[in-house]
Amino acid sequence: MMNENAMLEALRLTRAGDPAGATRAIQDMLAGKSAATPEASPRVVDGGLIDLTAQSVSYADTPDAKPQDRQPDQRKTESPKAEGADIFRDAVFESAQGSLQYKLFLPAGLPANAPLVVMLHGCTQNPDDFARGTGMNDVARTRGFAVAWPSQPQSANMQRCWNWFEAGHQKRGQGEPALIAGMTQDVVSRHGLDPRRVFVAGLSAGGAAAALMAAAYPDVYAAAGVHSGLACGAAKDMPGALKAMGKGRGGAARGGTFVPTIVFHGEQDSTVNKANGGEVFADALAAAGGALQVRTEAGVEEGLAYTRTVASDAAGRSRAELWAIKGGQHAWSGGSRSGSHTDPRGPDASREMARFFLDQAG
Repeated sequence: MMNENAMLEALRLTRAGDPAGATRAIQDMLAGKSAATPEASPRVVDGGLIDLTAQSVSYADTPDAKPQDRQPDQRKTESPKAEGADIFRDAVFESAQGSLQYKLFLPAGLPANAPLVVMLHGCTQNPDDFARGTGMNDVARTRGFAVAWPSQPQSANMQRCWNWFEAGHQKRGQGEPALIAGMTQDVVSRHGLDPRRVFVAGLSAGGAAAALMAAAYPDVYAAAGVHSGLACGAAKDMPGALKAMGKGRGGAARGGTFVPTIVFHGEQDSTVNKANGGEVFADALAAAGGALQVRTEAGVEEGLAYTRTVASDAAGRSRAELWAIKGGQHAWSGGSRSGSHTDPRGPDASREMARFFLDQAG
């Protein structure tokens, strides 16, 4: 969700063979990025997970939190149950990889061993804005799961974008993926959540980051949701990112470990071309190795038509979906106007993602 005029100018320069000029055209937006945190020496633990347990986690009160909800810094399992009230609070995860601020939503009465959804915001957004716009906390309250909302600081990216297009933030055990995965595992352990039902979703740059997280940590995330994002390997630098945003990654679909994936993309998206959503879906099908049966259906919801392509397993369970929103722009489908980059029209992406995620268990 970059400034559109700057993006178009950068695209023009890239196509004209001037990547340096393209970079300069967006330097005001992307200046100020900090150097990647030097890679630590992660320890492999049971199941092949990378040991990124927190050195400390601290919490701060929010209007929804009570004084007794403050948590000590020492690591221990904490009951996720809230007595009579939802909890939505700030926290900081710290490890050898660095630190990551996030917000955590725990619905009142959340049972032990509940699922977790990790939500990655888009450029210029923050957890509060993203939570208001998507309404995922409301869905969590109804469906019974926790939600973690990591926050990208301006010190890492001037526009608060996740740096999905940089090689230092695209692999397991380093950069932003290591921090997000470490935070995820810590939240699961600390609050007694179900490690088999952990999901990741995001919008735009956050959608691209969600695709990267699923690819890098298929043992952590049981499914992914990518809204208006890009596929893994779409770019290795900013000129490549602009090119991919303009017309897609191109090339053959990429396989890897299969992770169930649901994709939403507006067909009139002028920021991230709709071809990118198709590539995320194609990668999921390639990873499934031809084991899924594909069908397409059409519908209209909240004033916008859509097509929904569903890839199901032999038992009929949906394992990959592509929602193409007719007339949809670069905005969260079915979202709330109280948040940025949302469209109240169209299918409810939060509700459908939650349905898809929870159907993967068992």
